[in-house]
Amino acid sequence: MSEPANRTDFEATVRMLADRQAIRDCLANYCRGVDRLDRELLISVYHEDAIEDHGVFVGDREGFADWVIAFHSRAQHATQHVINNHSCDLDGDVAHCETYYMFAAMNVDGAPLSLSGGRYLDRFEKREGRWAIALRRVVSDWWGQPGESTLSPAGRAALNAGVHASRDRHDTSYERPLSFDEGRRGTSFAI
Repeated sequence: MSEPANRTDFEATVRMLADRQAIRDCLANYCRGVDRLDRELLISVYHEDAIEDHGVFVGDREGFADWVIAFHSRAQHATQHVINNHSCDLDGDVAHCETYYMFAAMNVDGAPLSLSGGRYLDRFEKREGRWAIALRRVVSDWWGQPGESTLSPAGRAALNAGVHASRDRHDTSYERPLSFDEGRRGTSFAI
């Protein structure tokens, strides 16, 4: 008698874990889409009728993608959106999530580097088997400018040796299959 119950529990657990991972993947794709200025990827994390309330922009996914890509292209040389703590309340095909983020930007004008942090408050919906954002509201909790890096210019250059960092599909993160230059093995730099 207990075997069918265990199978049902196991299947429900696997389904729940798969749903949570699909949501996390969607969040990671959002960050990558914005940072790589990849409009197609960015739009894919939203349902067609989604609303994005970023405070400084409120509208649909296409309008948001155009706005945020234009803004980051004009204002920064590079950006990183990093997701951190994540809570997810699943209820069937709807999930309410709070995801902490940190944002770093290498600015074109003004302070060379700025930081901010906040939270994405999302209602995800699973439609036709695909999890995506139906509604996002952004809370900005803090922002500022850090002090100077203690890393030397040579150390900073060494950190990116062997990769191509760019804000498009030429970035090393798009390389398939990801490869490694064996000539770099054993490289070490005192930082």
